[in-house]
Amino acid sequence: MLNQIDLARADLNLLVLFQTVLEERHVGRAAERLNLTPSAVSHGLGRLRRLLNDPLFLKTPKGVVPTDRAARLAPPIADVLARVRSVLSSAAPFDPGASTRRFTIGAPDAASAVFLPPLLAALRPVAPGIDITLRQLLPVAGEGPERAWRSAWADLEARSIDMAIVPSDEIPLRFRKQLLYEEDFVIAMRARHPFKRNPSLDRYCEAQHLVVSMTGDPHGFVDEALARHGRARRVALTVPNFMFALTTVSQTDLVCALPRRFAAMHAARFGVVTIDPPLQLSGFRLNIAVPEVALMDAGIAWLLALVQRTGPRLERAPRRRQSGMSA
Repeated sequence: MLNQIDLARADLNLLVLFQTVLEERHVGRAAERLNLTPSAVSHGLGRLRRLLNDPLFLKTPKGVVPTDRAARLAPPIADVLARVRSVLSSAAPFDPGASTRRFTIGAPDAASAVFLPPLLAALRPVAPGIDITLRQLLPVAGEGPERAWRSAWADLEARSIDMAIVPSDEIPLRFRKQLLYEEDFVIAMRARHPFKRNPSLDRYCEAQHLVVSMTGDPHGFVDEALARHGRARRVALTVPNFMFALTTVSQTDLVCALPRRFAAMHAARFGVVTIDPPLQLSGFRLNIAVPEVALMDAGIAWLLALVQRTGPRLERAPRRRQSGMSA
């Protein structure tokens, strides 16, 4: 990437700056993450532009966007930084109590709402200087279980996230897969909803339904389960995430299938009650994916162990499985 003459003028911090601006898409936010002034970041970008002979980032009303060459440079730069971090972590033992690292975890919103609170509670006493960035992962519509999360695999390989937590067993072999917890579904509704008094399959089909769908597609696995019984339902509303589903269900007569652990942790705050579904609905596994090479980093290995240790207890997991979270 750099010839011998340029390497003499190179500064490893410029690669860190490049990666941070690429992730934030904003000079000011990148400066805040790096504890620098915006002018220092701009100056560093100027040095990088001269070094690489490319504008690298173009200004927009909302921040900056990478040029084509910057996008092509992102994976090798991420690989260089990962290898440097691995060398440094092996040279000096990772100490969570003294570390000020920031780790980035990618996950769908319902999974984040389950594993994040106990993880943060565990971090405070043992690693008060460690920070967490959470990025929402979204599946690619219309793809199979492995390709549905291909953007997560790309983010892991680019080192833009340190680990991904996905509702799928189909994880490429180049990643370490660790089971975090298993999940199934309950039916959620506002308190005193009439359906709760007589939760029959007929009344379930007659109700108006809310579906959590990132793409807006109203068809989910519940519809497939109903079709096996020769039944159908009316999906009156789709929303893009599970927290918004809770607020909406609490103020309407809509009913919604929600992940059981997610609902157990958060439904009561919204005045939402849950019951078991009136038909058999499949469950699914939440798995952690981490690049095998990244586990050479003692910090990432430590975080993986902590996420597993603070996650839901597996013996309470449902027996039925399915890949996906859209209901």
